[in-house]
Amino acid sequence: MIIILIILICIVLITGYITGNFLFELALNPKSSKSVIFNNDDLAEKEQMKIENNKWLEENASDVYIESKKLRLHSYEVKAEKESKIWVIAVHGYTDSAYFMVGAAKKFLHYGYNVLMPDLRAHGKSEGKYIGMGWLDRLDLMQWIDYLIATYGNIKIILYGISMGAATVMMASGERLPSNVRAIIEDCGYTSAWEEFAHELKYLFHMPTFPALYNANVITLIRAKYSLKKASAIKQIAKSNTPTLFIHGDKDKFVPFYMLNKLYEAASCKKEKLVIKNAGHAEAQLIDSDKYWRVVRRFIKHHL
Repeated sequence: MIIILIILICIVLITGYITGNFLFELALNPKSSKSVIFNNDDLAEKEQMKIENNKWLEENASDVYIESKKLRLHSYEVKAEKESKIWVIAVHGYTDSAYFMVGAAKKFLHYGYNVLMPDLRAHGKSEGKYIGMGWLDRLDLMQWIDYLIATYGNIKIILYGISMGAATVMMASGERLPSNVRAIIEDCGYTSAWEEFAHELKYLFHMPTFPALYNANVITLIRAKYSLKKASAIKQIAKSNTPTLFIHGDKDKFVPFYMLNKLYEAASCKKEKLVIKNAGHAEAQLIDSDKYWRVVRRFIKHHL
């Protein structure tokens, strides 16, 4: 009986490791295929956007680097035509890089704002082995804020993020940000890495949270040195004093629409909410561009 019990325990442990490691590799290793998460049309469209936007970055942006937690991190810096003391830090989403933010950068430049577009760790030209889901990235973002202030002095900063970038700016909002940071705009960010992965397990694999996600979290703690449970935008936004605009498309299935209200209700700061009808994930600015940018610009001007 003891031998049988030992064998069963070994089987459970080995199975747990295999499933946990599989999910970790799928979700947090930037080199693994994401075809299970994104369909081929999505990937082809992203690749075309990447080519076009990277060309624009090469022609219009400067490369800047900082050191953060022994990693060399990269960002693109673009200045407005007329001298400005206003900077927008535009943060991209999951598996993308700074190229994804070029469309938004063009809008901010048109409004007369300078733009910094970081490559999050393990994305683009930035170093890093594993995706930080916004939690590790929030500390990197704070160093980008320090870089701008040290370089350009008494400036005003807006944090703007989409998807995982939105989670990043919300997670940063719970830290002690300098008064230079005047407002945050989050577009389709998730409540927490844990809740987002639980949703994807059910949506993509029809799997329950237990035990798969718990196993994946153990692997994440060991290999990436952070907890999916601790990577919480909703807990961080509850501590924030920075005015925040929450944006979401009501047809978002990747980061489900219900997360918008959970985040909005948890926020203790000055806040506004914008729902874009018939917009899927990260589509809000495409589906109703006029309304989207009108509200974004008004919100920024109100809090500068």
